[in-house]
Amino acid sequence: MNKFDKYLGNITAVLMILMMFNVFFDVILRYFFHTGSIASQEMEWHLFSVMFLLGISYALSSEDHVRVDFIYDNLKIKNKAYINIFGTIFMLIPFAFLIAYTSYDFVNDAYIMNEISEDPGGLTHRWIIKGMIPFSFFILIISALLYIKQNIIKLRIKE
Repeated sequence: MNKFDKYLGNITAVLMILMMFNVFFDVILRYFFHTGSIASQEMEWHLFSVMFLLGISYALSSEDHVRVDFIYDNLKIKNKAYINIFGTIFMLIPFAFLIAYTSYDFVNDAYIMNEISEDPGGLTHRWIIKGMIPFSFFILIISALLYIKQNIIKLRIKE
């Protein structure tokens, strides 16, 4: 795993801790003090979204992403590397680019309209969380290129 993806993993871990504290305080306020905050509840799903979106890149580099393992596990290292390279170039990168490119208008519209939460007391600047969609998929493309590099290195190793 490279430094870039380790950094993403650390950010994701910090976001998980922040989300846990946010949920904890929200539950305490709701059940012990019979009050709550819409902004706090919205922050929970904002943190979860960012954690998930950035966590995709980390899962790729740490080989924790979804695949058909009962076939893949029995293959030789070089065959696994070929599958990883092929799948990343022809499936992952085009899909990530498509999501990043097509979500730009979604984010731009939210920014131009200065979209805010529909709920009273909710969060403002909704374009920031929506902006994480194209950002995270461009980050995924970077991670995918580094993943291809890792697999090329595996091909060069003599068994």
